Amino acid sequence: MTPGEQRTLGAVRAELDRLIRYDDESVVNDAWIRQRYQGGYAETYAPARKEAVATAWHEAGHAVAALAVGARFSSASIRAGGRSSGRVHAITGDGPRGFVIAAGGQVAEGLHGWTLPSCDAELTAWLASWRDDGGDARRFRAGLAGTAFAGDDASAWLHCVELLTPLRLQVRSLARGLLVWPRHLPYTVAAELAGFGGSAAR
Repeated sequence: MTPGEQRTLGAVRAELDRLIRYDDESVVNDAWIRQRYQGGYAETYAPARKEAVATAWHEAGHAVAALAVGARFSSASIRAGGRSSGRVHAITGDGPRGFVIAAGGQVAEGLHGWTLPSCDAELTAWLASWRDDGGDARRFRAGLAGTAFAGDDASAWLHCVELLTPLRLQVRSLARGLLVWPRHLPYTVAAELAGFGGSAAR
């Protein structure tokens, strides 16, 4: 970790400690609220806060999934722009488990509100509706080719849920880090916040 990254990590942790008693919407940095409002992504500040929180959990889900399968990325951000509300940048080393990273955003959103499909019928209906998600749904399905889950979206999704549910607190920690910091978080900083500091060194 570079000295600059160490300073960023220290500053993020200090801000998280200061705001530890507040809920996610209350810790959103003003920069993310103004950026969404002024950019026309939210009509008022209240929905801007909600959208920032949803995006933070989504992107944290992708990032934690990447860390969990041993992939790397350059940075994570919740800056809204174009067709994206945020992004985990330049993912590499995902290999045959890339579908887990693709599903990570939606799994994390479900974990945030405890709204994951709870029965086979709900899962079948949800998967049928999961089509337009910034390319995540397409990457998830394409990533199943050549794996044990090829052609079995439901089993692949349940595998992702089983992998990421125990990591909910790590997703939350990184999501809150994304919310309080007004810029992107480098890989090493994101890994530390998510409790994967040892992985970042490899």
